[in-house]
Amino acid sequence: MFGIIDLSAYIIGSILIILLPGPNSLYCLSVSAAHGVRKGYHTVAGIFLGDSILMLVTVLGVGSLLKLYPLLFTAIKLIGGLYLLYLGIKLLMGAYQTFRHRALLMDAKPKLVAAPIHQNFFNRALLLSLTNPKAILFFLSFFVQFVEPTYPHPFVSFFILAIILQIISFSYLSIMVFSGKTLSRKFSQSPLLIMVSMSLTGLLFVGFAMNLWLAQLS
Repeated sequence: MFGIIDLSAYIIGSILIILLPGPNSLYCLSVSAAHGVRKGYHTVAGIFLGDSILMLVTVLGVGSLLKLYPLLFTAIKLIGGLYLLYLGIKLLMGAYQTFRHRALLMDAKPKLVAAPIHQNFFNRALLLSLTNPKAILFFLSFFVQFVEPTYPHPFVSFFILAIILQIISFSYLSIMVFSGKTLSRKFSQSPLLIMVSMSLTGLLFVGFAMNLWLAQLS
């Protein structure tokens, strides 16, 4: 129907891939935990727009271009790794600052101060999404497999698949946002918990970057 091949398999595969821990969901969770639901949904909007752009790029045929020029795909993955490393280091620095000022935080009123609130979470999430290799790989190697190449209106097929995927993604990220709100109540009473969570998340981001670079060498 509408040029879509095996819709049930597509939905199951989409859910499984979205549930895999990745930089988008971790960043959404950490922002929500530190700054609440409103800022959390700023990251959701950035991720949503970034994924939509990647879908559009895939539909327009950049997937074929990347297959013809593997070095371009390698460059995208390396740039994505650099950005993940940057985010990881920033989180580790924030954890260190929390450790330095833990006494002041304990004496102050319960308040989460893990990172400056004036930073643009939407732009950061958008850039993270656009350089997220998991998303790029997903749209290039998985997404296009469920569109019948002989269907006369392929844009309709892609549009329907995109809506399904975004509904699944939005639902999952919303869970991350409200989980972050619950965590923030606990974090506001424990600077040590803030430090540990920021450190672990920062190390995971660094690990994602290292994994990308090592994969390029294998």
